[in-house]
Amino acid sequence: MKAKILVTAAAGRTGSETVLDLLKRGYTVRALVRRADARTARLEKSGAEIFVGDMNDFRDVRAALTGIQRAYHCPPFALNLLHNTMLFAIAAEEAKLEVVVLMSQWQPQESHPSIMTREHWISNQIYRWMPSVDVVHLNPGTFAFTYLLGLPAAVHFGMLMLPYGGAHNVPISSEDIARVASAILVDPRDHVGRSYRPTGPEVMTPNDVAAVLTTILGRKVKYRNTSYKMFSKAAVAQGFPLHEIAHLRHYVRDLLDGAFALGAPTSHVLDVTGREAEPFEVTAQRYVKRPELIHPQLQIGTKSEAYRFLARMIATRAPDLDVWERQQGYPLLKDPVPSMNHAAWKAAAERRQLFLLDPKANDASDSLRAA
Repeated sequence: MKAKILVTAAAGRTGSETVLDLLKRGYTVRALVRRADARTARLEKSGAEIFVGDMNDFRDVRAALTGIQRAYHCPPFALNLLHNTMLFAIAAEEAKLEVVVLMSQWQPQESHPSIMTREHWISNQIYRWMPSVDVVHLNPGTFAFTYLLGLPAAVHFGMLMLPYGGAHNVPISSEDIARVASAILVDPRDHVGRSYRPTGPEVMTPNDVAAVLTTILGRKVKYRNTSYKMFSKAAVAQGFPLHEIAHLRHYVRDLLDGAFALGAPTSHVLDVTGREAEPFEVTAQRYVKRPELIHPQLQIGTKSEAYRFLARMIATRAPDLDVWERQQGYPLLKDPVPSMNHAAWKAAAERRQLFLLDPKANDASDSLRAA
């Protein structure tokens, strides 16, 4: 009998695609979502069992895991990340799951400037302590959609405006990450204890992305590097929450330092799924046709609407992110260390591995074919 699988954050980018892929493979899937909406209706229509609940309420997590054998846990990008992952670990152990695929990040280490990244690091260590539940770590880098958040400006003004400098990266599609998660859940035997870093097939710069958009849109698109202050003004004007804007700046620093290009690309998508990671051009074509895959509220709109947004962005006050962080009451390190300045993290990254304290765990991926 096939295992019954739970996918958390099932309406999100990787969660929804994991649900759909598992359903196509003939598995029974329960999709844990925060609320019922058009996205959950799509999953239910495809055959998923919808469970509406709060991932920060143990009662809901426990109920969602009833009758489940395997799970993909994708913690929300939120300030209660550690609370969330620990609740899920407790519930997973109580439910005696066979295996949990845990979504993390590429750059977690104990002294990172972002509290959410440090909490990912804590979670990665503690999940391996569960006495009866096996764990597989999934730790992708920068998603492809982050290069297309400014798509309306590219469409209407021919400008790709991002604070990424000339940074090298290997952007990966949400769909490829989901395929890796799904393949592991279908047959976890050879993956237990491993960490996987799925990447796109090639290293790219923002100028390369602009060239791709030039071909797709049929008009010249130029990359225009912008300050993070200006980027944050645009994000506020678009309605992005401050906690995302505040922590993204630390990831932009990692990007500019070269952290996401270190040890990349990998062959992990091919190794796990048997199919190569799709080229960025293919991902971008799909996202341009369906902007909701970039962000649920993203709309290309008209050129006049783009001008109005530009005026609103200019009038928007840039948030003081340092002050905002001090007001949150969470631990702020006196001397945080970006990942590229962290020797142990860097050594693990060069081996294409998640930074784990146990050397044996860090060596778990050594048998994987190098990219």
